[in-house]
Amino acid sequence: MTDQAQRPEDEIPGKPTSASRTTLSHIMTGSDTNLLGTVHGGVIMKLVDDAAGAVAGRHSGGPAVTASMDEMVFLEPVRVGDLVHVKAQVNWTGRSSMEVGVRVLAERWNESTPATQVGSAYLVFAAVDADGKPRPVPPVVPETERDQRRYQEAQIRRTHRLARRRAIRELREKRAAEGMED
Repeated sequence: MTDQAQRPEDEIPGKPTSASRTTLSHIMTGSDTNLLGTVHGGVIMKLVDDAAGAVAGRHSGGPAVTASMDEMVFLEPVRVGDLVHVKAQVNWTGRSSMEVGVRVLAERWNESTPATQVGSAYLVFAAVDADGKPRPVPPVVPETERDQRRYQEAQIRRTHRLARRRAIRELREKRAAEGMED
């Protein structure tokens, strides 16, 4: 059973995926480069977190904090002069958490060629109140078949995150019970 399935029907009305979808664009400059002369992965990760945070805050109607980055994949290098577009949307929601999917595209700023996907990421955000405590978020309502696929894949990632966390906790408890150092 998912977090969302445990909600009372009348708690918070759902929001469609398009309600919080956003794109952040940024031109890469020399100050963004690494020792190889391409854009540093950390710069891309910051843009990813910024766009995902905006989407999470927009969807939840208030502050949301990054709880985890489930996966960040770099497909192609990004170069100085590339116009980077970071597209983000809420894929799944729980009681107070949201998975945000992000696609990173790059195109030459001075050419009219199509943008190329250079990366992707999945982040989990928790909506928080003024005291930093979790607060409820509206359910996400997938609008298209693609949104529905993303929702289902997000549920799989959540199941894997929880199973991994549980397995690590059990291993640590076992090692502690055996008197082994941690």
